[in-house]
Amino acid sequence: MTVSDPVRTPRRAFWGDARFFLGILLIVASVAGVWLVVAAARNTVPVYAATHTIVPGEPISADDVRVVDVALGPLADNYLTPDDIGEAAVATRTIDEGELVPTASVGAADSARTTSVVVRSAVDVPASVAAGTVVEVWSAPLLEQGRYDAPRILVADATVVSVTRDESMIGGGSAALELVIPRAEVASTLAAMADESALSVVPTAGAGS
Repeated sequence: MTVSDPVRTPRRAFWGDARFFLGILLIVASVAGVWLVVAAARNTVPVYAATHTIVPGEPISADDVRVVDVALGPLADNYLTPDDIGEAAVATRTIDEGELVPTASVGAADSARTTSVVVRSAVDVPASVAAGTVVEVWSAPLLEQGRYDAPRILVADATVVSVTRDESMIGGGSAALELVIPRAEVASTLAAMADESALSVVPTAGAGS
């Protein structure tokens, strides 16, 4: 009596296994993804970055910006390039030092709706108030010599260009600030200065703290 040999099922070749091809596809996809990331990182464009804080209404020249090469991809058109800046370009909003300059933050000088005035604050301002800080201007109208009416907001949204502090006064200094204010509020501001109203410059909520 003989024992028959067990029937052996033929093994499939490893290249016939679907999992083998799936593994190959995953490896290829991974390599392709890494290559695309590296290629995108190398695909940079020259755009402008601010060399200092630029305030609304301030003209922008070559001294105010520097060229940096950045990988922005499809966002490249949203930022100012060396080919975009014009001789009459001004900032339409505050651009912080080191910030890439968005094209939306630059406009023509003749379209500017702000102007600069110098205001002397009757009280000193916090040390943190500097170029680019948003402040309010308060006015206390003069009633008679040495007596003033209750203060009220004169300009609700002004941007500091520069600050000159006077530390020589005993018991607290004062400060002269160059401010960017809306053109519509220039007349009332000049009138308050002419009437010898007491003007005070204070940071808006959350600023200068």
